Amino acid sequence: MASWVQELHFPHLKIPLNIRQLVRVIPSGPIAAAHGDSLYLSNLDDIIGARVFTPTIYFYRSQDSSRPVMETLRQALSNVLVPYYPFSGRLRETHNGKLEVFFGPDQGALMVEARSEMALSELGDLAVPNPAWAPLIYKFPNEEPYKILDMPLVIAQVTVFSCGGFSLGLRLCHCICDGFGAMQFLNAWAATAKAGRLVANPHPCWDREFFRPRHPPIIKHPHIEYMRIDEGSSLTMTLWQAKPVQKCYRIGREFQAHLKTLAQPDDSFPCTSFDAMAAHIWRSWVRAIDVKPLNYKLRLTFSVNARQKLKNPPLKDGFYGNVVCVACAMSSVNELVNGQLKYTTRLVREARLGVSEEYLRSTVDFVEVERPRRLEFGGKLTITQWTRFSIYESADFGWGRPVYAGPIDLTPTPQVCVFLPEGEADPNGNMVVCICLPESATNKFIEFLCLKNPGIES
Repeated sequence: MASWVQELHFPHLKIPLNIRQLVRVIPSGPIAAAHGDSLYLSNLDDIIGARVFTPTIYFYRSQDSSRPVMETLRQALSNVLVPYYPFSGRLRETHNGKLEVFFGPDQGALMVEARSEMALSELGDLAVPNPAWAPLIYKFPNEEPYKILDMPLVIAQVTVFSCGGFSLGLRLCHCICDGFGAMQFLNAWAATAKAGRLVANPHPCWDREFFRPRHPPIIKHPHIEYMRIDEGSSLTMTLWQAKPVQKCYRIGREFQAHLKTLAQPDDSFPCTSFDAMAAHIWRSWVRAIDVKPLNYKLRLTFSVNARQKLKNPPLKDGFYGNVVCVACAMSSVNELVNGQLKYTTRLVREARLGVSEEYLRSTVDFVEVERPRRLEFGGKLTITQWTRFSIYESADFGWGRPVYAGPIDLTPTPQVCVFLPEGEADPNGNMVVCICLPESATNKFIEFLCLKNPGIES
């Protein structure tokens, strides 16, 4: 069974770079906004957890020299910024800290042209996200963490390597789009670059007023996912003080199927592969870190795409804003460490199924009333499921699908775990799990992950 789970290793590198130029990219034609205009953002867009840039990187083996990479991508981005014009604006705060998009002079997206004397082959296994790739995603000198106000909302770095391959390091502001919206934007940009003319199908729809709060607000759920919880366990302190390391594991489809069988609760409602994997990763992580005290309540949070749940009325085609709710499962350390996997899986499934149209509306109203101001880390693991995204299919700019597409470094947010598709090379349904652990807990974690401990399957 251990062969169904394989630890993936990445080399420690230093990537020398020469940044050639920074280029402001403005829409290539008239847009549906004038200087001085602003756009409403929903409470799902400007909630505290969305006030970040999502960094991703895309590697391409070689380029057709007749199509200069930087100019091709710049022109395509300029064309795509006409229908996706909000990406050319900036964010500012209005009353009560609420965000909006505004349009002023000297705005637009930012593209960075860079060159490295290294070859792609020197970067190691491109199937494994590596924190050493950080220089390939542009950050402003002395940029503050979580800075989003007055920042370009699209920041793209093109790095050409000596072998002719290149990378696209991308930062998109999460306030403008969720993962599915980002795929829609990326797909339009890539299709436009490939065709040499604007291709935007479906046509993008802004319509953030769809999620305006009710008057008066109606909060029907407790929303423990946003509750302030004082850290009463050893979890967060252990993790942050230990300078956690990023670990990645390839999980075979056979293992996922086996785990799903083990995890199925004793009822007639089926669990999904995600329910089983999330429950198993959560338990293994808590066990490996040896969290104390046993009676402390821990949380598992994960995003649920609510698009298909919206019926009255349904969401318009082409909507690319945030339509995700944060689901939250809660359990004591003791129940996680000593209880059955079936019990934990049921908690995850209930949290996932609890996200309904009413839950989403209640979330919007909760944010309107409470307006949470800080990210809560206390006693929490957050799982992000990138396996749902068509990230490889969406990123063919005309040089073929990327060799790798995804995040690079989880260590700045060590309580986040990511489920990734393995990539284009492997159609077998494998996934890559990336998680942060104290170095002292890594051996224990893989034992728990591989079900090597007696009694762990119960």
